[in-house]
Amino acid sequence: MSGRLITSLTNDTVKSVRALHMRKEREATGRFLSEGLKFIGEALDMGHTPKLLLVGMEARPHALLDRARAATEAAGGEVVTVTHPILEKISRRENPQTVLAVFDQVYTPLDALDPASAPAWIALEQVRDPGNLGTIIRTGDAAGCGGVILIGDCVDPFSVEAVRATMGSVFAVTITRTTPAAFLDWRKRWPGSVIGTRLDATVTPSSAHFVRPSLILMGNEQAGLTDALAAACDVNVKIPMRGRADSLNLAIATGIMAYAATEDR
Repeated sequence: MSGRLITSLTNDTVKSVRALHMRKEREATGRFLSEGLKFIGEALDMGHTPKLLLVGMEARPHALLDRARAATEAAGGEVVTVTHPILEKISRRENPQTVLAVFDQVYTPLDALDPASAPAWIALEQVRDPGNLGTIIRTGDAAGCGGVILIGDCVDPFSVEAVRATMGSVFAVTITRTTPAAFLDWRKRWPGSVIGTRLDATVTPSSAHFVRPSLILMGNEQAGLTDALAAACDVNVKIPMRGRADSLNLAIATGIMAYAATEDR
């Protein structure tokens, strides 16, 4: 064990970390909760150091855990040892990870993005499902996209559910928040293609002309792209449905578009 030992479920540190399940607390503190040593290793590799590292009493010795402890303390963070019931309470799971960490949120301003730094970028309008958003962040990372731009009232990318779904890619992918008006103004200066998805489109992704850097614009899970954002696209496409299903999950559809935009043609 290292650092102080916490055994009380009513400890103030336990309460503050558990409160990070609430968006209001995350926005007030600018922090979020990450679970598992693999996630923490991804964070360290990308230059993100925990502000607080919580290590379960049953955690087994591991070189990565030693690295996380050392990095946290070197950066001025705190390492605490906690009991299994505390891990359960904080994670809200019966079988929690044995290592949890609190990190600072990182958002990149819209005007600070460098479109030419990647072959494609993803923009999402009013995405609502944290699992979808987390999966899209992970997929964007896998496809080599530059980042994910959240437009309007989107779900929090630093919610526990979204972070879990990223599988660590939340530390590798640039995340930006903006308003529809600011996005539309910024889009005028985009140097490549802007490609949206609409059910009433007649062009398929395979036949669309992608000029890099491509900006893939995806709409809300239920309503799709609004007319204003669809009108801002150079072309709108529809992924063909070849079976009985008449639509795709947003994360799956975004993955198809991301790979269409980043493949060599």
